[in-house]
Amino acid sequence: MGLSFSFLDQNGSSAVGPSAEPGLGDLPESCVASVLVYLDPPQICRLASLNRAFRGASYADFVWESKLPVNCDSVLQRVFGREDGGFGEGSCKRDIYSTLCRPISFDDGTKKVWLDKSSGKTFMSISSNGLSITGIDDRRYWRRIPTEESRFQSVAYLQQIWWFQVIGKIEFPFPPGSYSVFFRLHLGRTQKRLGRRVCNSEHVHGWDKKPVRFLMSTSEGQKATKQYYLTEPGKWIHYHAGNFVVPSSCRSMTVKFSMTQIDCTHTKGGLCLDSVLVYPEEYKGKGCSIF
Repeated sequence: MGLSFSFLDQNGSSAVGPSAEPGLGDLPESCVASVLVYLDPPQICRLASLNRAFRGASYADFVWESKLPVNCDSVLQRVFGREDGGFGEGSCKRDIYSTLCRPISFDDGTKKVWLDKSSGKTFMSISSNGLSITGIDDRRYWRRIPTEESRFQSVAYLQQIWWFQVIGKIEFPFPPGSYSVFFRLHLGRTQKRLGRRVCNSEHVHGWDKKPVRFLMSTSEGQKATKQYYLTEPGKWIHYHAGNFVVPSSCRSMTVKFSMTQIDCTHTKGGLCLDSVLVYPEEYKGKGCSIF
């Protein structure tokens, strides 16, 4: 029993001479697309460069519709203000997926949402500008400082205060699944000196005396409470506030979250508040590498 070989020419067709046998380039695009639907987006994009049939199949709408959120129309409506997201009728699903994989700002730039390129899971970040912070307008306590270490290019920096309270809320059509809520915090103020990252911990105090309390609740009645002492100056840390589950029957969910330390027996300061993060529960523990 012998072996036969076929090779792809520059046009992606199989050719070794007059007696060439069928190769990958001869497969119908519909058959190729039926296979691609079971692969993840990076694999689809890699195979698209194989030949003309795979390239054409990689643009099939039903392939990418399976990768988009099941409630994609609601997500586009919430983010862009219209169900088609401004793409127009009959727009390519692959282009929609590609757009949603880039962080999209909404609600006056205070929030960003995007899809993970590999899994299509939904991620969200709410900036400090989108949170209600006690004393934020009094420069004796808080300052807005620019930084390249934030997705929003600035953070809220606390110099010193007696009463610490931060409250936030998001209403969004999260796709069904389990999600985690985190506060992204940093003790000390960082800056660049001679190209090196330097952390100034001069104002860091009070966080080791009493824990900070984190609360999370949803419009579906889900609640969680956590307490942490803030430690490790010089590092961005994600403090877990709680998890929530979005059922398939839920069209839109409101999630509220807060962090407080209201023991007035001592002051606290030297804290950078960047954002609140919402992402799939299975990514918990990977946050620092993702963001």
